[in-house]
Amino acid sequence: MKRIIAPLALALTVAPLALVAMPATAQQQQGAADLARVSAHLRAITTLVADFAQTDRSGQTLTGKLTLKQPGKVRFQYQKGVPLLIVGDGRALTMIDYEVRQVQRWPIGNSPLGALLDPSKDISRYGKVIPTGDPNTISIQARDPKRPEYGTITMVFQRDAGSPAGLRLYGWVALDSQNNRTSVRLTGHRYGAPVADSAFRWTDPRQRGRPGGG
Repeated sequence: MKRIIAPLALALTVAPLALVAMPATAQQQQGAADLARVSAHLRAITTLVADFAQTDRSGQTLTGKLTLKQPGKVRFQYQKGVPLLIVGDGRALTMIDYEVRQVQRWPIGNSPLGALLDPSKDISRYGKVIPTGDPNTISIQARDPKRPEYGTITMVFQRDAGSPAGLRLYGWVALDSQNNRTSVRLTGHRYGAPVADSAFRWTDPRQRGRPGGG
């Protein structure tokens, strides 16, 4: 179970990217425009509910539901039978493992997905555009060269006229320091639906020892 799940937790904890200044080029100008579009997309989201599929390097796939509510709330609810839950409350991300009754927390600010959870942040400070060869796809990579143990995460957006600011988050790919690759794909995006704050509550297994990810 841990070998499947750990890379997603890693994907949420990569530190901000340190960018190196380069001469202005047409490619960089396009990259700046793409970063601005991604920022506009993230700022336009009020709520998002989507299905996710997480695949590890061996090809094993877990599914679940992502629920996002701005500002700063997110929930990764895994499929039935997977005793893991990840919840963001606007300040920190919490990973709850009901199988071993452990709870881990880390600041949202240490995560490149902080852009998703805090749209007021300047994504250009910790992300760079990776050319995809597809004008309809924008890829943003985050990596801290000073902390290689955090690995690399690449978020992928697709142009979609029906989504906020004309973009849709397709998913992301995480590569840890041992070159273990995990991909997460989102489908069935639903924007703007009412989401109650209770969706971001969780049961502490250290107090009740309750099994499952409820």
